[in-house]
Amino acid sequence: MNKSYKVGTKTFVLDQSKAEKAFAEKRVINGRQSMCFNLLPLKYNWAYELYKNMKANHWEPEDIIMNRDIEQWKDDEVVSDIERWIIMMSVGYFSAAEGIVGDNVIHVIRELVTAPELKLVLGRHSHEENVHADSLLYMISSLGINPHECEAMFEDIESIVKKNEFVTRTSHRLRRDMDMTDPKNKQMFAKNLFVFGQCMEGTQFYGMFGMILSLYRQNKFRGIGEMFRYTLRDESNHIELLRNLLMELAEENPEIWTAEFKEELRDTMAEGIQLEKDFINDCLPMDSIGLRKEDFLLYIDYIADRRLEGVGLKPLIGNVKNPLPWLAEMMDIKKEQNFFEGRVTEYQKASSLEIESDDDL
Repeated sequence: MNKSYKVGTKTFVLDQSKAEKAFAEKRVINGRQSMCFNLLPLKYNWAYELYKNMKANHWEPEDIIMNRDIEQWKDDEVVSDIERWIIMMSVGYFSAAEGIVGDNVIHVIRELVTAPELKLVLGRHSHEENVHADSLLYMISSLGINPHECEAMFEDIESIVKKNEFVTRTSHRLRRDMDMTDPKNKQMFAKNLFVFGQCMEGTQFYGMFGMILSLYRQNKFRGIGEMFRYTLRDESNHIELLRNLLMELAEENPEIWTAEFKEELRDTMAEGIQLEKDFINDCLPMDSIGLRKEDFLLYIDYIADRRLEGVGLKPLIGNVKNPLPWLAEMMDIKKEQNFFEGRVTEYQKASSLEIESDDDL
């Protein structure tokens, strides 16, 4: 049914059937191309809701007080060499990794998706990667770490180099001039979503998250711990975003979701797990107070199986129990979306930053 508006001597007719056709042609990829960035009517409502949630959770690194971290970094009686090394590996890896994720989101995924609301939330995702990269700079400058050492770490430490190569080899094969009607290219795009969402941000980040929060739990580097907690909250949204994109893509293009492709994704996760375990071995070459390497290695298996199950794939091991139950309140996957609710620090737009006391941990 068309609707007409008469304004003065002119009559404007709005063709509802044409508008409905345009809406029906919205797709994750290969959808209707338009010069307009018209969000309405929304097809992927979850994407817009996720965008609003991400926007409300905005934070800035400079809001975190680093004075105590700086004092601890300089005090050999408070902080061990192993604990300093964990911080070094953290800034060395993440200062490169956050940029890799942001580049893939903005130059690969966002270029290939066609629905405006998907582009909108991906733009927010990219912005948050910038915030995370900025937080690493803030940590490095606050502690007085030589930035050239960080550059050397992701150039020379093999476990970091291999983790970065694992994700970039997928993204570098996907650029905007690809024929996305080819099922093989669709699968390549789906694999990119899986690698970055479920393998990298969803699994490989969690070994270091656990170590930093272990130190935080012991009242060491609490400023850095707060930044990682905010980052973790963001990451849970990123994981959901890329998981939903993968599931929508598979539903709209069922020809790509074959048994062989599913096994390829499981094999990819297995590779990612081994690379992360090598990285954990480098981060924690020997056990320290409150830090037992075997627990973190098993935790990666636990996380990976749940990521696989989250996208409808069989776990690699199955029945893996969380070896670090104290982490459940901070980073359990079931609680990620509510991570900062209740007694946990809540950072929302137009609200003040609150740091809980040691007694609340």
